[in-house]
Amino acid sequence: MQDSQAKLSYISPKAAVKESPIHGRGLFAVEVIEEGEIVCVKGGAIFNRERLRELSARLGPAEIQVAPDLFVGPLTEEEREGSMIFSNHSCEPNLGVRGQIVFVSLRRIEAGEELTHDWAMTDDDDYEMECRCGAAGCRKVITGQDWRRPELQQKYNGYISWYLAEKIQKEAGPRGD
Repeated sequence: MQDSQAKLSYISPKAAVKESPIHGRGLFAVEVIEEGEIVCVKGGAIFNRERLRELSARLGPAEIQVAPDLFVGPLTEEEREGSMIFSNHSCEPNLGVRGQIVFVSLRRIEAGEELTHDWAMTDDDDYEMECRCGAAGCRKVITGQDWRRPELQQKYNGYISWYLAEKIQKEAGPRGD
């Protein structure tokens, strides 16, 4: 197998990559996906934030953060396509994160629906961008610090990246129940 064909990430056979009305290409259900099913698993190499800066300049956004200073993603242009999961952001997602790299369906998903996650489930960064998800509850602007929003912490409880759940717990401090 040539490197350009390497599949570093897993995408369920119930999903396919197509043009997205949200942004570029997206992941879409091609048949019904039941609640709790694994839809995709992000793969690639593990690298730190310093290496991320260098890689992002060459490859663009292609990583997912898995710890305060660790990311998983491609190291080369040849690996980029095979490491992508093509999950665009939505303020009303149908995918959630279990652990750090496993994405599961939050509800039953019908064929034809775009498969999305809220980047507040995975990102702890300093970006800000206009949201184009089109959801009824769209926040209009998403940031790399949206995970700090109490309403999102509550909404995504159990479906947020492990390292963010740990940060939320530490920031909440000890409970005096």
